Amino acid sequence: MFVLRVFLMVLFVAAGAARAEAVSILGSGGLNSGRNSLFITARLPESRNSAALFIGRDHKGMFSDRPAHEPAFDEVAVTGLRGSDVQVIRALIEEAESRRDGYDAVQHGARVKPGKRPTQMTLAEIFNWIKATPGQPHAIGRYQFIPATLRRVVKKTGVKPGQRFSPAVQDQLADVLLAEAGLNRFRAGKLGRTAFMNNLAKIWAGLPNSSGKSHYAGYAGNKASVSWARFEAVMRRVGPDRG
Repeated sequence: MFVLRVFLMVLFVAAGAARAEAVSILGSGGLNSGRNSLFITARLPESRNSAALFIGRDHKGMFSDRPAHEPAFDEVAVTGLRGSDVQVIRALIEEAESRRDGYDAVQHGARVKPGKRPTQMTLAEIFNWIKATPGQPHAIGRYQFIPATLRRVVKKTGVKPGQRFSPAVQDQLADVLLAEAGLNRFRAGKLGRTAFMNNLAKIWAGLPNSSGKSHYAGYAGNKASVSWARFEAVMRRVGPDRG
């Protein structure tokens, strides 16, 4: 009888320990807190403010702190945005940032220019040029990407270092920034036109904000290269102000 009692006590303790372990996994603070299941619910990371398009140019810290933006969608990062509104906005950015050379534009302050036209360079060659010419501006292409932003959007889209910095690739990279500025919310009527325009102006210094000046006016001589009236007229073609 004594042996039988000891055996039963051992079983009781083992069962209790097993139950306690199950509670520690499934209960509060466990892998799936509050759920009676072992499935783990995936959670998206919290949105972060990324560096603005122009931050760090010449190591002066200008063009900093882009505002909080909508989360960029993976399908946008991979395929780019579609629609005539995107074409209009891209063309306006070119007018403000690179109207002379377009996709082959290089920031005029760069003392040592690339050995080839940007559209004929691979991304690896562009990053090698950046590394080999420290201390000068490196804004490049139709959308005047600076190194930090270029690296970020290249990583986000999955474009490979060996790919050419072609017009199509440049458009794809810029579309990430348009999505971050709120284009999808503007399309859906959840973001007003003026707010969207101000967001764009915080990314591209050549565009004015609603004050009529560049968001970065006074920093290293920057100023808007198109007027607010011109900006607004173009954006009225893009869509109504439903926000």
